[in-house]
Amino acid sequence: MGKNVVPEKFVSIAELSKKLVAGEITSVEICQSYIDACNATEADVKAFRVLDAEKILADAKASDARRAAGNALSAYDGVPIGIKDNISVTGEACGCASKILEGYEAPYDATVITKLKAAGFVCFGRLNMDEFAMGSSTENSAYDKTTNPWNTDCVPGGSSGGSAAAVAAGFCPATLGSDTGGSIRQPANFCGVVGLKPTYGRVSRFGLVAFASSLDQIGPLTVTVEDAAVLLDVLIGCDKMDSTTIPNQEGGFAAALSEETAPKKIGVPMSYIENEGLDADVKAATLKAIEQLKADGHEIVEVELPHADYAIAAYYVIATAEASTNLARFEGVRYGNRAQSNDLLEMYTKTRENGFGAEVKRRILLGTFVLSSGYYDAYYLKAQKVRTLIKQDFEKAFEKCDVILTPVTPSTSFEFGSVKDPLQMYLSDIYTISVNLAGNCAISVPNGEASNGMPIGLQFIGPILGEKELLQTAHIFEGLQKEAK
Repeated sequence: MGKNVVPEKFVSIAELSKKLVAGEITSVEICQSYIDACNATEADVKAFRVLDAEKILADAKASDARRAAGNALSAYDGVPIGIKDNISVTGEACGCASKILEGYEAPYDATVITKLKAAGFVCFGRLNMDEFAMGSSTENSAYDKTTNPWNTDCVPGGSSGGSAAAVAAGFCPATLGSDTGGSIRQPANFCGVVGLKPTYGRVSRFGLVAFASSLDQIGPLTVTVEDAAVLLDVLIGCDKMDSTTIPNQEGGFAAALSEETAPKKIGVPMSYIENEGLDADVKAATLKAIEQLKADGHEIVEVELPHADYAIAAYYVIATAEASTNLARFEGVRYGNRAQSNDLLEMYTKTRENGFGAEVKRRILLGTFVLSSGYYDAYYLKAQKVRTLIKQDFEKAFEKCDVILTPVTPSTSFEFGSVKDPLQMYLSDIYTISVNLAGNCAISVPNGEASNGMPIGLQFIGPILGEKELLQTAHIFEGLQKEAK
């Protein structure tokens, strides 16, 4: 049995902010305590690709100086936040856990980093991930395999496995991840933390290394739902550097959690829960959650998502097609590793052969195939039509309810090496993928533990721009879980 390195107590962003504002603690003290936590157990977890303690403490010292001078950038000035290794931070490595980008340093800040820095947050290290965000276990990192802090023999999920593990292990109070088909929610579920995937276009993708541009979205992994709301308030907004961002957005998500609300209408697609592949413990926890919400006065309504069965097939056509196009830029000419050769074509070939891992190559090949002449209509075009049907299914379901409740994954975290078939691995995202295809918002919230001691999560799905209702419902459920303990 692997080690359990989950701390007994977690401190939220909201708590740290109050202590900083009250002068009870400094940013240097906060950051040093998290660095100490990393030094104690990071060797077991391997959540980070890079952790530059000197830079972190220098940024924390600058934050303390601002606050002492009465110039704090926000109430959160000085709070540390970990960054997934596919989000650009000026002067820091941005390797996407891939050999092909070894040695590359970002020359600019992603828009989300610009926003975090403007609020005074301290960027706290580069977090491990599945290479180019392609995977569900962080086993596809070209470097270390991040472990699950609940049991280091088990995977933390993926692709934002380092982001989830860092929060679960108490290495930092929050992190940023990216979610293309469940890559925030699935690891949040496996590691027992909160993971929010915002509506597509809520948060700028500028500075996020692209996997599948029509599916990718940056979001937070946190200790509490309130912290997720706090970070969403910071991150949202239209961005001229990302034409897909939504204009005229209103925040106030953290404030909305304290509002008096009417009982929620919660939709449940019973086909998700009756799925024969759903683990018994996960099913029992989901049904228990439904009863808890019903007992709290919320209305449970059955909804149908009839095209959900086609989501995985459609996703792996669309996502790989976009990945094939996006990853064509990594050829060793402009940045990253370059294979030595006097022949240009051979240099391209060797660079990509040596630089990409097996899963990335698999997806590039599949994506190139579905976009090729003679197959485009049969696969890619058909997948886009299925995507439209899935989006329409959600629109019809939300005519009957405020949010939808489902499991996050069919099982709890599994042991390293236990899932050898790539197709079986893809099925771990069966409940999350359709959200990305439709562009909706969704959140994973802790929902107890299974008989094997591993965390179980619960997914709430909201309509397009439905984060307010989504976060309120998740916050209500989080409160019910605390009361039940």
